[in-house]
Amino acid sequence: MRTTLFRKTALTAAGLAFAGGAIAGPVTAMAAPAHNGTTTAVVQAERRPHSERELDVRYEAQPNFYFCGPAAARNALSVQGKNIDVHAMAEEMGTTENGTDSINDITPVLNKQTGRDVYRSVETPDKPDRKQTERLRADIVGTVDDGRAVVANVAGTATDTDGVTHAFEGGHYISVIGYRDGGDVVTIADSADPAHATYRMSVTELAEWIATRGYAH
Repeated sequence: MRTTLFRKTALTAAGLAFAGGAIAGPVTAMAAPAHNGTTTAVVQAERRPHSERELDVRYEAQPNFYFCGPAAARNALSVQGKNIDVHAMAEEMGTTENGTDSINDITPVLNKQTGRDVYRSVETPDKPDRKQTERLRADIVGTVDDGRAVVANVAGTATDTDGVTHAFEGGHYISVIGYRDGGDVVTIADSADPAHATYRMSVTELAEWIATRGYAH
């Protein structure tokens, strides 16, 4: 199954648009003297970071129960227009019927397709604290703003913003392809079930889901 998700952008009533990698923020009017001695209004737009962004993903479901690692990497790379065969990626990652061992087997394959040291692995502790959750948020926002998707290794059960439960007690890999509310909520592409190909989740919930595993950004 393959679908295309389109990045959402919003224009304000004042006609503000994306410019220079940022959304034009509040408009500030400043008075400036004209050559004839009268005063004219100079309008300046303050720039601020994106509050939301979602990348286009050419989604594919994983072909079997143990290919979630290669499938998540393939979906992640698709946002850059790359179409890598999932079986070839599985061979490079050493994927077997036991799955893909760790995020450290995913990162080198992502870098092979994107450039040396573009992606980095982050391993997480048993229970993330606030600082580590904030780091995850920043890594997701920074990576998505760079036009790339994050690949995360998760385990256990998590609930999305629609109240749907996603349970992978033995471990699973997903792609994070967007965010909203400044990174408080993230968009996930999940190769496990085409009926729930994408969904949103709070970054706090995702941090708990990643605990004991890791992610590549």
